[in-house]
Amino acid sequence: MNTNMVIWGIAIYIILALFVAFLSRRGDRTDMSGYFLGGRKMNGILSALSYSATTYSAFMMVGLAGLTYQGGVGALGFEIVYFTGVSLVALFGPRFWLAGKKFGYVTPSEMVGDRYESKAAASAIVIVSCLFLIPYSAVQLAGVGYLLQGITNNAIPFTTGVIIATVMAILFSYTAGIRSVVWTDSLQAVFMIITSTIVVLLVIHGLGGFGQFFDKLQANHSDSLSVPGNGYFDFLTFLGMTLPWFFFSLSNPQVSQRMFMPSSLKGLRQMLLGFLIFGFIYTFVSVLWGFSALQMFPDLTTADLATPKLLSSDLIPPVLGVIVMIGIMAAAISTIDSIMLTLSSMFARDVYGNLKSRPDDAKQLKVGKVVIPIIAILAFAFAELELNLIAVLSVAASAGLIVAVPAFFGTFFWKRGTAPGVISSVSLGAILVFALEFTGTKPLGLAAGIWGLIVSAVLFVGVSVMTTAPNQKATIFINILKSERKIKED
Repeated sequence: MNTNMVIWGIAIYIILALFVAFLSRRGDRTDMSGYFLGGRKMNGILSALSYSATTYSAFMMVGLAGLTYQGGVGALGFEIVYFTGVSLVALFGPRFWLAGKKFGYVTPSEMVGDRYESKAAASAIVIVSCLFLIPYSAVQLAGVGYLLQGITNNAIPFTTGVIIATVMAILFSYTAGIRSVVWTDSLQAVFMIITSTIVVLLVIHGLGGFGQFFDKLQANHSDSLSVPGNGYFDFLTFLGMTLPWFFFSLSNPQVSQRMFMPSSLKGLRQMLLGFLIFGFIYTFVSVLWGFSALQMFPDLTTADLATPKLLSSDLIPPVLGVIVMIGIMAAAISTIDSIMLTLSSMFARDVYGNLKSRPDDAKQLKVGKVVIPIIAILAFAFAELELNLIAVLSVAASAGLIVAVPAFFGTFFWKRGTAPGVISSVSLGAILVFALEFTGTKPLGLAAGIWGLIVSAVLFVGVSVMTTAPNQKATIFINILKSERKIKED
């Protein structure tokens, strides 16, 4: 693909996205809630589009397509399991929203800390989130680097692509906080779902239509249409990848924080429904993309190059290829800036804000803004390691974050949960997952995420049973939906 065309495409995207970001500079951005939650006034449509763009990042069109190229149809099953896990939003979403509205929570960790009446519990979740989300941010940066490198045949080096993504994420985060991120996310979500669908239809048409497409796939790559197929998706590998992904909407704070943002419960339901529609389409588009690349380029040395090679192929008009490339790049950036905002808000609120003399909102906001570029620099440094297989690295990050899941369940569904239970389960669980991921060890053949969930759940329950539970807040949280219904009935 013509490098000048790619450069012009990136330039136009930057100008358009910054224009939209500056248009979003309205409303109160002088406090933590205004800057990081949009004042809790986001409507359902914007929330759905932003949720989609943040969740379906470089992982989908680069990572899931690459995973399909590598392991076949098992990648579809892997993503469908994640899709079913979004049902957790239906269970936890109204509870998060009501608790956030009632107590003014800005971050999920703040909510957990208040529920268990422990600043240390909130800080423990922040530290674990930073430990695993910074590498996940790096995965998104690497996705942009691989994309631009592949689509221009190395004319734009990997590092240049990573730098572009890092700078843009910082600019969007600073322009208007979460408002600019939500508005640019919405633009990007519409952009990428339309263009990627058009492209995959063009490719399949160029390969002879759907009938011939799958006939050729069956004839030349029959193992890609079965599980475990070529052996990549054996049962334990599949389980290890899908279990952390099932809990993604709850364990990843950049996603769960969005449950605080809609203006109403109706907006929250619209957010969930819109995301499900978007995700259903985008999942099948990404898998078909991977199968297309497998047929056209069966000998790629790196599976994550499947999408760049497809976009630069003769079947894709160059202009359309550039447009889709921009959409994928924009999706990755939307995830990065969301993570940077979430982690900075968590640090400012639940680490700096939990000092002995609690600083006011304005001081917390200043600290949050200072932390944003620090997170970006750390993610950039990690991305420069150029580790392979974006999808696998994404799952590894979710494997670490899964250790907070028992604490969230206990927040709303188990009155006996305690702060020592949260701290021990999150801290020791994270250490275990990190050690297993770092060494590549799989005791009994089970992946780190499985052990992380098992150990954190056992620790949370065991330690909680042996310690004293905070009854007052526990009762409020467990009955929060009942209280809302009673208010409506009265």
